Amino acid sequence: MNGAKILGFGGYQPDRVVTNDDLAKIVETSDEWIRSRVGIQSRRVARDDETVADMAEAAGAKALAASGLEPSEVDLVIVATCSPEVPLPNVAATVAYRLGISAPGAYDLNAACAGFCYALGVASDAVVAGSARNVLVIGAEKMTSWMDWTDRSTCIIFADGAGACVVGPTASGEPSGIGPVVWGSAGDQAHKITITGRTGALTQDGQAVFRWATTAMVPVALAACERAGVTTDEITAFVPHQANLRIIEAIARKLGIPRERVADDIVHAGNTSSASIPLALARMAEQGRLQPGTPALLIAFGAGLSYASQVITLPAIP
Repeated sequence: MNGAKILGFGGYQPDRVVTNDDLAKIVETSDEWIRSRVGIQSRRVARDDETVADMAEAAGAKALAASGLEPSEVDLVIVATCSPEVPLPNVAATVAYRLGISAPGAYDLNAACAGFCYALGVASDAVVAGSARNVLVIGAEKMTSWMDWTDRSTCIIFADGAGACVVGPTASGEPSGIGPVVWGSAGDQAHKITITGRTGALTQDGQAVFRWATTAMVPVALAACERAGVTTDEITAFVPHQANLRIIEAIARKLGIPRERVADDIVHAGNTSSASIPLALARMAEQGRLQPGTPALLIAFGAGLSYASQVITLPAIP
């Protein structure tokens, strides 16, 4: 039985840049206050008429191009999202059609900020089991449509964008390029990040989430490394969910991973929920910060509270 591996990445960000100074004009905050608490300098915000499907399509097209596959070679599309405009129809089927992928399995997955790692785990299992040949996995969010722009605890953090990858089978005798997923949830703390009602705005207990993430996620990351058969010393890229730069740096420090190996896309992308990890990977690939054939550690966490982590082998960059 063959394993699964990532064939290519793709990312998309809206054109509109919103700086901390821009936010200071509409809510009581400042550039220094935001940088010191979450590490964000600017973020991207989608146009009013730009949808989750639009962004997912753009990122998915780039990932397909990077993979070298034709749309006809993909037979499953998974979109991780918690911010679609409507619950029906799902985003995945629409995106698959737009990309010319004929009659694939298609569904959306909602594990909030952990969604991409959940979807990647499911895609890998589908390829290994023979349920799919190649899978397009996309994380796409329009978080700003769920913001209360008078709440400085949330509006300074969240942003919009999409990231994607293509998962395919390894060659005969080739080791698997996607390690076992370590996932779980803390439902007793589900009330820490919520949206109330069909038109409510996102609220969160930032301090509680910070304490939980910086303590509970380190053992999860170590377990993912153990299951993949690697040590943290071997990790060449650490790509955690881009929730808060202080959280990212605290987890990396506890894992002993050098700062230069750690994704910091949040500085100019903000927190894009399930899009943050694939978007950060696509950005690191563009910057030449990824070493093909080496292990990278992913870990995501967020509303639910849900979390997931796995080690991947970085693909060749076209």
